[in-house]
Amino acid sequence: MSTVLNLVNLPNTCHPAPCSLSRSNTLPWTKPFLSGVFLARPVTQIQRCDVVQRSRVSASLLGNLGRLKRNLQDVTSMNYWVVRDYYRLVQSVNSVERHIQSLSDEQLKAKTLEFRERLARGESLADLQAEAFAVVREAAKRTIGMRHFDVQIIGGGVLHDGSIAEMKTGEGKTLVSTLAAYLNALTGEGVHVVTVNDYLAQRDAEWMGRVHRFLGLSVGLIQELGFDYLRDNLTSNSEQLVMRWPKPFHFAIVDEVDSVLIDEGRNPLLISGEANENAARYPVAAKVAELLVKDSHYKVELKENSVELTEEGISLAEMALETGDLWDENDPWARFVMNALKAKEFYKRDVQYIVRNGKALIINELTGRVEEKRRWSEGVHQAVEAKEGLEIQADSIVVAQITYQSLFKLYPKLSGMTGTAKTEEKEFLKMFQIPVIEVPTNLSNIRIDLPIQAFATARGKWEYVRREVEDMFGQGRPVLVGTTSVENSEYLSALLKEWGIPHNVLNARPKYAAREADFIAQAGRKYAITISTNMAGRGTDIILGGNPKMLAREIIENSVLSYLTSEVLADDIDDNELSQKVLSKIKVGPSSLALLARASLMAKYVGKSESKSWSRKKAKSVVTESLEKSQTMDPMELQNLVNEQSEMYPLGPAIALAYLSVLKDCEAHCLYEGSEVKRLGGLHVIGTSLHESRRIDNQLRGRAGRQGDPGSTRFMVSLQDEMFQKFNFDTEWAVRLISKITNDEDLPIEGDTIVKQLLALQINAEKYFFGIRKSLVEFDEVLEVQRKHVYDLRQLLLTGDNESCSQHIYQYMQAVVDEIVVGNSDPHKHPRNWNLAKLLKEFMAISGNLLDDSFSGITEGTMLQALENLHETSSIDMDNFHLPHLPKPPNAFRGIRRKNASLRRWLDICSDDLTGSGRYRTSINLLRKFLGDYLIASYLSAVQESGFDDGYVKEIERAVLLKTLDCFWRDHLVNMNKLSSAVNVRSFAHRNPLEEYKIDGCRFFISMLSATRRLTIESILQYWSTPMESQELFVL
Repeated sequence: MSTVLNLVNLPNTCHPAPCSLSRSNTLPWTKPFLSGVFLARPVTQIQRCDVVQRSRVSASLLGNLGRLKRNLQDVTSMNYWVVRDYYRLVQSVNSVERHIQSLSDEQLKAKTLEFRERLARGESLADLQAEAFAVVREAAKRTIGMRHFDVQIIGGGVLHDGSIAEMKTGEGKTLVSTLAAYLNALTGEGVHVVTVNDYLAQRDAEWMGRVHRFLGLSVGLIQELGFDYLRDNLTSNSEQLVMRWPKPFHFAIVDEVDSVLIDEGRNPLLISGEANENAARYPVAAKVAELLVKDSHYKVELKENSVELTEEGISLAEMALETGDLWDENDPWARFVMNALKAKEFYKRDVQYIVRNGKALIINELTGRVEEKRRWSEGVHQAVEAKEGLEIQADSIVVAQITYQSLFKLYPKLSGMTGTAKTEEKEFLKMFQIPVIEVPTNLSNIRIDLPIQAFATARGKWEYVRREVEDMFGQGRPVLVGTTSVENSEYLSALLKEWGIPHNVLNARPKYAAREADFIAQAGRKYAITISTNMAGRGTDIILGGNPKMLAREIIENSVLSYLTSEVLADDIDDNELSQKVLSKIKVGPSSLALLARASLMAKYVGKSESKSWSRKKAKSVVTESLEKSQTMDPMELQNLVNEQSEMYPLGPAIALAYLSVLKDCEAHCLYEGSEVKRLGGLHVIGTSLHESRRIDNQLRGRAGRQGDPGSTRFMVSLQDEMFQKFNFDTEWAVRLISKITNDEDLPIEGDTIVKQLLALQINAEKYFFGIRKSLVEFDEVLEVQRKHVYDLRQLLLTGDNESCSQHIYQYMQAVVDEIVVGNSDPHKHPRNWNLAKLLKEFMAISGNLLDDSFSGITEGTMLQALENLHETSSIDMDNFHLPHLPKPPNAFRGIRRKNASLRRWLDICSDDLTGSGRYRTSINLLRKFLGDYLIASYLSAVQESGFDDGYVKEIERAVLLKTLDCFWRDHLVNMNKLSSAVNVRSFAHRNPLEEYKIDGCRFFISMLSATRRLTIESILQYWSTPMESQELFVL
């Protein structure tokens, strides 16, 4: 027994709680019952020590057997042999490490220039890989004091090869990214390291950026990558472009790649414009929704987030709104009522959103954070605002959109990092052609995953969660409780307060979000209890014993901020309820106290001179800059700065010196307390609900047992949880089973049978959501092709030379003429049977006043006679071609370049299949040539006569081309979004919605391009026939 306990670092004795609790201390535990099912019963305080230890020994034995089984599976897997191959790279890196270590800083920095010269001479990145990785390893050791482990070298190789590296929590994924980022940046084409939120992006740019800057690379911070791409394709000035055009994408490393490409992948990035219509309808629809009763007036489909009105519901809504038809095009109410019902049923306050300062703010379901810049589209956000009685903000119309999947498909080379991707490997392979490689951990994982407990009622689940937290608190072990919503986190918080258990809460509430960094820093300390919504998205590791850097920063801020700013952190958290009241005090040594006192004195003088006018944000930024100095400057150098600037109150150096000293004290404290926590068993994680994907559950489990630390996890689920209701899973079997075992429905059952059933339910949910994502990707691929065509054209117009704009104008003119001619002629019929009157009318309509008087006198008869004579002509001089008896085009095709362009248009006309075969095909093609030449020559003549310089003319052409393209592309996006909703109905007629979407989407796109060309030509010809200011060309 003792051997097993030593192996997993579990305690041999039980430790009493530091304070008495208000109610009897009972621990939920289990005994075997009924073929793999376990029934829980209360255990008294006297029995606790013995039962806990014996059960943990059993769990450890089972864990060891499980690890042995996994090791055998690993050897027989493809992943084992792939990783084994990467060890050759590790050996190569290690073989050159000693040489790299002998280089001076200047010699190490010079390696970057050497690598680039070698690439220019024809070497490949593969030739440089081992030496470049060794250079980055040494640079990281010198700049941030971190040396890449061998397994991190493997991770860097996986990323460079364009794969996904699955690395467990705490294995240093951020440091791994520096290897592949540096190597691929040597080409000069840029590398994007993408994180899931602004905080992590800024942290990594500052932290890992020091490695890259040391080696001579530039590091920038992009906070809205997808929106930058969309905005670049909305700008009308090339000087406003922010990305690297014409090749903005080269190589991307996506942190938490499963979250970005799978979870967030379902949500499109939208740039919207405002449409102020219909704002008054939302409050009215919200009142109608309150009148309607679920199941009687409307049906709810939780799985699909959809509602359907019954006949009674339609009648009641129409009567309340005093309309004869909810779907009346002249008085449409259906969309508003449906959105009001969705807001009522699916969008719950403190779950999907919170209300702050009179606004409904979205809570990200993955990270638990508030996203102030996001709004739900298609009127849903307005419906939520109406439900809450808030001011209705304007409707939005989509101006530009792209999904994350489509955005990252633009990268020629894509890789990613995450702790949980293997369960979704098939999806990554199918959607992105990216394999997932499991990178081994640096130290063995000894975390114990306890069996899932299932409860018939939510009440029973929460009571057992409270008991387990109480038991762990009594032992002194830190606990992390994961919840799925703000509502659940606050319910459990109230339960713990009732029992007098101090704890911290992490959710979207402003009072908690503002102290997130402090709570995370404390979460691994002895007696720390942390309740968090969606801990998987927090992006910060929990270190046993506490995070010394964060704790040292907190001590510094507490010492100086009050002197620098009068702004107080506004929250209404009762500090007596926090874990801090039972955490051990950090002992700060005398030298640290002296340095803190000096820093505080400096802060006092600076604050007095500034009249404490700084905001709290500015004061904290000063502290941040000072802490960065402590990492980049030698302590003696800092001390010299303090001495030299003593009369100028050197606040920054003083804070930096104090931080270095306090950090040593915190490191010693955290090291000692961390060993205590490890002896107790490490961090204990409690999951209060299964998620819709095993991957999200594994992310929560991964918070315990980082870097070989001990730890344990337990999931407790209720059959009343949202997932079971959402998917209409049959849970009656479990309720009946509990009823057979006991009369108390609040008791849990656990065992292999339960685990298999719950995992089967999760797998069904995963398959369902995979189907949704697959469908969305397939639908988006249609728009993806169209978007690429439009954006490529737009960038060509924006960044191309002046001549390219003119060529597009000429091509558009010829294309418009072709549409007019082909639409009014037939190659199989004599010209007398063509619709020549309509042809002439349409041609004159687009030409406006630009054509000379001689052409306006052409009649249908004149045109017919010219075509008949043309048909009988045996030879034609293409250099001076015109139709018999019709006026010649203006003499604008002077010069070799314009004559060649005219000849190329004729060759294009002859080679295309627009006209079709027939006896009069040649006559139609010659008519296309004549009218095209006439229109282009008239345009060139008008431009020449205007007297404007060539640069001004080209700017007018560019402005017209971009404005018309943007106008019709915006309308096309609206039509495509409507189409994607409408085609689903066609499945009732046994027609494939995707195929219908492709066919109609292609038709819409062709019509959009045709309309764009015609409006462009009409506008440009109108301008030169009656010149006006370019911004008044037409109203969009």
